Amino acid sequence: MGSVTVGSYLIGRLVELGVRHVFGIPGDYVLSFYAALERSPLAVINCADEQGAGFAADAYARVNGIGAVCVTYGVGGLKLVNSTAQALAEKSPVVVISGGPGIGERRRDPLLHHKIRSFESQLDIFREVTCAAAIIRDPDSAQRDIDTALAACLRRSQPVYLELPRDLVAAPLEIKPGTEEAVERDEAALEEAIAETTRLVTTAMQPVIIAGEELARFGIVDQLPALLERSGIPVATTTLSKSVVDETHPLFLGVYEGAIGHETTRRYVEESDCLIILGATLSDATLGINTARLDPALTIASSSSQTWVHRHMYPQVTLVDFVKGLARALPSRARPVIANPARPPAWQPEPAEPVTVGRLFQCLNAFISPETTVVADVGDVLFGAMDLVVEAWDFIAPAYYLSLGFAIPGAVGVQLANPGTRPLVLVGDGAFQMTGMELTTAVRYGLDPIIILLDNSGYGTERPMLDGRFNDVVPWHYARVPEVLGGGRGYEIHTEGELDDALRTARDDRSGFSLLHVHLEQHDLSPALQRLTALMADRVRAGG
Repeated sequence: MGSVTVGSYLIGRLVELGVRHVFGIPGDYVLSFYAALERSPLAVINCADEQGAGFAADAYARVNGIGAVCVTYGVGGLKLVNSTAQALAEKSPVVVISGGPGIGERRRDPLLHHKIRSFESQLDIFREVTCAAAIIRDPDSAQRDIDTALAACLRRSQPVYLELPRDLVAAPLEIKPGTEEAVERDEAALEEAIAETTRLVTTAMQPVIIAGEELARFGIVDQLPALLERSGIPVATTTLSKSVVDETHPLFLGVYEGAIGHETTRRYVEESDCLIILGATLSDATLGINTARLDPALTIASSSSQTWVHRHMYPQVTLVDFVKGLARALPSRARPVIANPARPPAWQPEPAEPVTVGRLFQCLNAFISPETTVVADVGDVLFGAMDLVVEAWDFIAPAYYLSLGFAIPGAVGVQLANPGTRPLVLVGDGAFQMTGMELTTAVRYGLDPIIILLDNSGYGTERPMLDGRFNDVVPWHYARVPEVLGGGRGYEIHTEGELDDALRTARDDRSGFSLLHVHLEQHDLSPALQRLTALMADRVRAGG
């Protein structure tokens, strides 16, 4: 209890919830709050662009459990809409803080700069891309507004929006006793769902678990190994949840991607007579562009909102309780013999041979280590990366929302959230041109990601579907970007020998980022992307 300011109360709650860094760009409507941030335990991470700050906060939240981004009103806030929409779609708990015109300034609806149609316009927009949004309108309601938003952010693992008028930052706030929102639990329904699932698993010949991203988002990923060891049930992941389980685990089947994935994984999952889907977002992007063949009549699915056992719905049984109950209840069974993806043998380059996409990912598979976190952008880098073998929760990518430009700022967020890791960034030339200048943020804060930039002269994912000049990008001298930014080191890569040498040097160089500009033939695609684009090309030509 006691008196603080509205700004310091918000900062205190962020610190209490585990936020250590706030990403963003200052502006006049938020300068007083930025000054308060600089006096606080939170580190302010100035980014190159608001969207980059949003992507960094998203990646940070996926690793840390919660993240925050702070910008000014209008021109800053609206540049965050895309990254916030991604966080909503992929369940990443980001607190979006926007400065705003003072409450006193809003009287009589004056024409203040950065304003759109009305002072409510930005709030209305963010209501569409967050699970809770509010303008803090006075000190008396500030605590309630802040606490309600932060509780929703954690409970639903989705972004929230708080607009802080600049004349309220230093306004006094009397802290009142907080009231925790009661969580509704139906213990009888939970026991029934667990019992029904146990009966189905016991009688099944080939049960399979699909482990989803919500296991990590809601902090129960550590329950999965015990569940696997107890039950002996094989497990697959999706593109969005890749590495939610250690991919060297003997029960790991691979990444399930419908018809564009590996045939052995697809067949084992689709032939299952008891499929248990735990916290996975199932979309066209994660199901091989709707080529998955999963029978709802044989499926048990639990998420953060409800649980289904075949066609029985348990609306009050959520993922956390269901997984913990299964870990206690499922009986042991003999482990089946499965084809587990294995890390390849030591990389043996053909020094004079040009680098191809397939050989590049073979090389990277041998290069990654337990200290590596792979951060993949959208495009062939994402599809090729599905074949990498990584350990538990060491892979981050926007594999459902699929927004280009995530990986470079995402690597900044990942390394600040976990200083013990070294990001390996996979990005195409088109995506790099969108947000690659966030490497200046890496220079500013002493970060050292290794960036593998695949240069195939444009948007290679789209060319096989429908090609045209619209898929071209202007060629950059990417390896010279470090000269512009005043930090890092660039490498020109044409051959396997140059790739091998550059990776060895980059591994030992911790002085800054390493940018490997890998030149590829324009139409060279990974096997997964060849399968995907063939499917999508048929749909584009058919107008579907």
